[in-house]
Amino acid sequence: MNTPARTARTPRQIAVYVGIGLLAGLMSGLFGVGGGTLIVPMLVLLLAFDQRLASGTSLAAVVPTAIVGIVTYASNDEVAWIPAVILAAGAIIGAQIGTWLLHRLSLGFLRWMFIVFLVAVMVNLFFDIPSRSAVLELTWLSGAGLAVAGVVTGILSGILGVGGGIIIVPVMMMLFGMSDLIAKGTSLVMIVPTSVSGTIANLRRRNTDLVVAAYIGIAACFTTPFGAWIARSVTPFVGNMLFAIFIAIIVTQLIVRAVRQRRTAKRVV
Repeated sequence: MNTPARTARTPRQIAVYVGIGLLAGLMSGLFGVGGGTLIVPMLVLLLAFDQRLASGTSLAAVVPTAIVGIVTYASNDEVAWIPAVILAAGAIIGAQIGTWLLHRLSLGFLRWMFIVFLVAVMVNLFFDIPSRSAVLELTWLSGAGLAVAGVVTGILSGILGVGGGIIIVPVMMMLFGMSDLIAKGTSLVMIVPTSVSGTIANLRRRNTDLVVAAYIGIAACFTTPFGAWIARSVTPFVGNMLFAIFIAIIVTQLIVRAVRQRRTAKRVV
């Protein structure tokens, strides 16, 4: 069982936590994500965190970051509250399933499936440019679709330690016709209960370092509004291109990690 590190925090470690938080907050506000896609690899690469501990710590750090993002987007009426509640309800269930599966499924297989999904999203971002005036028409069919999207997002959130925005933002823009800014604001609302639910489950399994999560989460709160301001200042096309670059960086990280994991497994055999 993975347990959080109990050693004293050095000034260098604290500086790294804060730096990670500042970058994660910027990404959160700019793309409507929790920041876990940045936090997890940086904890693993810079501070030698175990993958599961990094995922659990990231999920806890996402909570205050997303709350600040919600306030920022909601102040400009860029949150679809009812779709957010539907997504959140599904994501809460999914997060519990995801954290349960974390100890039972091959992380390598899941990582490659996630890579394929992200590559498809990245390509589509070049062709599907959202309108800032687009409005989601809520029907029984779209409501059911949102619930399913929430469950799937929650499962991946619990497994990969991400808040879910990297999945749900492009899904809402491409499948539900939502504007990019409202998709980002709505995503952040969904992220909070998802992350809280996943964090509670991770705490029971001792997969979270709350001290590190606090350093990262508090630091992120200072840069999240600036990221949202940038998102609002650029055109939807530029926003899509920035998001595509962000996804490309994530995909590269995931591929490198998956290849390393395979090589390590071969050496063991």
